[in-house]
Amino acid sequence: MTMTTPSTPSGPGLGERLRTGFGLLGPRHPRHTLSVEQVDALTLPIGDDGVVVGVNNEGQPAILGVNRPTPYDIVLIGGLWTAQVMALRSAATGARVAVETGRPQAWMQMVHAMGGGQNGLSVYEVGRVPPQGASAGTPVLVVRDCGMRPPRGRVVSGPWQSVLTLLPYLSPVAPRLLRQARLAGIQRVSPDEAAELGRTMGLSRTEVESLPGLPDGVTLWCTDRDRQYVLTQPTDAEIGLLGTPRRMD
Repeated sequence: MTMTTPSTPSGPGLGERLRTGFGLLGPRHPRHTLSVEQVDALTLPIGDDGVVVGVNNEGQPAILGVNRPTPYDIVLIGGLWTAQVMALRSAATGARVAVETGRPQAWMQMVHAMGGGQNGLSVYEVGRVPPQGASAGTPVLVVRDCGMRPPRGRVVSGPWQSVLTLLPYLSPVAPRLLRQARLAGIQRVSPDEAAELGRTMGLSRTEVESLPGLPDGVTLWCTDRDRQYVLTQPTDAEIGLLGTPRRMD
């Protein structure tokens, strides 16, 4: 599979990139130490932890830091499969995952596989997510799977509590959610939706034209400064639980 390589913007320092995008977890010993001059040459910023959301077009891991001391909102315009993989991998990092959904049956297999909600993943009806008590020791990811028009959530992003909102398609509330988000993921959409997203998010013509043809499992992740095409490759265990990558549910 060939994916278009977006250009990497230049200019922002390490601190700014840490606040806005991906973080790469690596060994902490001298032979991997970088000089100051080498830091800005990295294509991904360095962070303390993260979730491997896939690989980029160079085959390098793309790692999303969801456990943050500051509020962090993510919008994914795409399929349930990708959101569930992200939830599984977030739980594997030690985060608690709270799912707010109007289709709890779609999440029950994951709940049972993870010990009936006792091992990091709980499912709630829309509007019924209780306060999660997030902290540095127990970070939380709230996944909002509430359809095309998710209501304003009772539980919002905060210190050590990130919120991932899943939209199956571009909806009337999408522009507001995208403006609030620090990170947006876009999977395959129609040409009209791609054009609208291009205007809303300032995408390049090449990026807009690529969106209607993205293969299953490929997401264009966007921050204010960066764009990356990422292929999510499931493990055997994830395939056994969730099936193969798919855009439609």
